[in-house]
Amino acid sequence: MRRRDFIGRTALGAGLLVAEGFAQSRPVLRRKYRVAVIGRTGRGDYGHGIDVVWKDIDQAELVAVADEDPAGRAAAARRLGVPRAYADYREMLERERPDIVSVAPRWLDGHRDMVVACAEAGSHVFLEKPMCRTLAEADEMIAAMERRGLKLAIAHQNRYSPTLERVQEILAEGRLGDLLELRGRGKEDHRGGGEDLMVLGTHIMDLMRLLAGDPQWCLARVLEDRQPVTRRHVREGAEGIGPLAGDEIHAMYGLPGKVTGYFSTLRARHGASARFGLHVYGTKGVLAITAGSLLAWYLDDPSWLPGQGGRGWVPVTSAGIGRPEPLKNERVGSLGNRRIALDLIRAIETDTQPRGSAYDGRWALEMIMAVYESHRLGGPVALPLKNRRHPLELL
Repeated sequence: MRRRDFIGRTALGAGLLVAEGFAQSRPVLRRKYRVAVIGRTGRGDYGHGIDVVWKDIDQAELVAVADEDPAGRAAAARRLGVPRAYADYREMLERERPDIVSVAPRWLDGHRDMVVACAEAGSHVFLEKPMCRTLAEADEMIAAMERRGLKLAIAHQNRYSPTLERVQEILAEGRLGDLLELRGRGKEDHRGGGEDLMVLGTHIMDLMRLLAGDPQWCLARVLEDRQPVTRRHVREGAEGIGPLAGDEIHAMYGLPGKVTGYFSTLRARHGASARFGLHVYGTKGVLAITAGSLLAWYLDDPSWLPGQGGRGWVPVTSAGIGRPEPLKNERVGSLGNRRIALDLIRAIETDTQPRGSAYDGRWALEMIMAVYESHRLGGPVALPLKNRRHPLELL
């Protein structure tokens, strides 16, 4: 990766400063943004803190919450300190006309309708991941936001980690040499296979594309009990995910230049979650990145064999290679959510896209759906996909 490519790729994050919290590159233009929250207690609850994050944003004023569950609605209103709570999010959007809405449910079956309703109300969106169930839904969500000139930021918190900024600098400076491979794995717990691909794979796909560029093709196999998946293996996923299949998945992606990406997940008997992350291999060294907590290590060894040349893994922190971590008691989720919220405000005020935008969320879903499409067609598929339906529906 050339330095000018890195600078262009990270232009949206130019104002992100490595400090405790986040500093914007320009002053806010409005004193307060009216923020509302949509949740669904009993069906995925409120995601990973994308509702409460607004309590710590000076430019935001939480005004309302919508939740179809009475007990959950009352609890959310107390937690958020909002003056009004609604059973129907559509009524809330019509009455409150918020500037920004956190669409917080983890259940995916409501994401499309909620985001489109927000767009029709003129509200920008902070959306829980994964984006939605199908590429057709993602297309509709983006079209609705585009019609009103609105912004959508997706909760891929890893994108906003200050440690990841150092990882990008390592790549831009050529410390890894020529990029060769990126290898990612899911958590591989009881969700190993199809559910892992959808729920946790979205983070890996997003990181892979952020670091290496847009994939051009995908070749994949989906297995159940070591046998290729057929229509009889298709099941409805948990939390409104939609169709799922497979307890073992292996995918290969053609990335820009001569770089190849790989993703695998299986229902493991031992060591679940220990491999969740991404390895980046170059001709001069390796980067290991854990997803979720976003810790990173650097190996300055072209053999990829730690210790062979007397060199081992060196931690990468928000301050750089081998330097102590200056950010204390900050989890990537809470820090990431704050950065996303502030970056969404920046995007609104500058009429640019958030660092993790709707288009990035759709690309991660594109890479996931390409796995099933390649398996369905029995060969490599070009990206973006022509088929916007869920491939498992067509088996």
